[in-house]
Parts: sequence; C-alpha cells; structure tokens
Amino acid sequence: MRRSRKVKILATIGPASSSEEMLKKLFEAGADVFRINMSHTDHELMRTLVGRIRAVEEAVGRPIGILADLQGPKLRVGKFANGKEVLTQGQTFTLDDNPEPGTSTRVYLPHPEILSSVEAGHRLLIDDGKLELKAVKSDGKSIVCTVVAGTTISDKKGVSLPDTDL
Repeated sequence: MRRSRKVKILATIGPASSSEEMLKKLFEAGADVFRINMSHTDHELMRTLVGRIRAVEEAVGRPIGILADLQGPKLRVGKFANGKEVLTQGQTFTLDDNPEPGTSTRVYLPHPEILSSVEAGHRLLIDDGKLELKAVKSDGKSIVCTVVAGTTISDKKGVSLPDTDL
C-alpha cells in the first residue's frame, strides 16, 4: 500500500485500539503513525505495543511510525487499587503520603511539596479540572478535602493547584 499524500495521520493507542487486529484496521484506514501516551503506559506495555505495531508493519510491508509521548513534569496522583474510583459531590477524599494503592476515600500524592503547601480553602483540580476538591485541612502528610465537583478519578491523573504557591 503506497501513500502519496504529504500529510500524515497520527492515531493514539488506547485500551480499545491496542490489539494487533485493531492496529491493522487503523493502518488500513489511513494511520501512518501510532502515538503511545507514556503517562499511562509502563515499560512492559510499551514493549508489547511496539511489538504489535512492528508485527502489523511486517504484515503490510510498509514502515509505520511510532511516537512515544513522554510524561512531562506534571504533578500526578498515584494509582488506585481498582484502577479508578467514582467520587461524588460532598464526599470527603484525602490525598496523602501513603504509597499504597488508592481507594474511594484516599489516594497517594507522591509530591511532599504539595502536601506541605496546600492550606484549608485551597482548590485542587484533578484530571484537567474534571474533579474539583477543596482542602479542609492539611498537616504536611495528608490533605483532607471535600469533593466540590465529582467524577471518576483514575490512575496517574494530573493535579493543578490554582490557589497554592509551591
């Protein structure tokens, strides 16, 4: 399959598009490059995805590009025992220094500078603001919050602190 266009089509690989069969369908539909979001991918999964892309490449007889989108210096929460949790408005939720997987009531925040800087009344925006928390109390090891705007929270989501000086 030869493509004469100058524009390239980039497709992001996610859980629904990571099988070899789906990658081949995406290539046949026009994808030239596959993006792997390293914010949500560990090294083992990266190896698996690259292997699948290379298998499709061999099957179609044409080079396929791979873009590894590296995780930047974003502040992020840890992982959850179930991969995700639903938080509802008015619920109490804690961010703390305990590296154990998170639950519906708490999650690890691997940034001591946040734990020591947030004060009562400060807002914490998670997952690009989809989840809004308001700090009720902070002791340097944990931040107890009230959920202002609830949603589902999942592993390694970004944290923004519009009211906090770090």
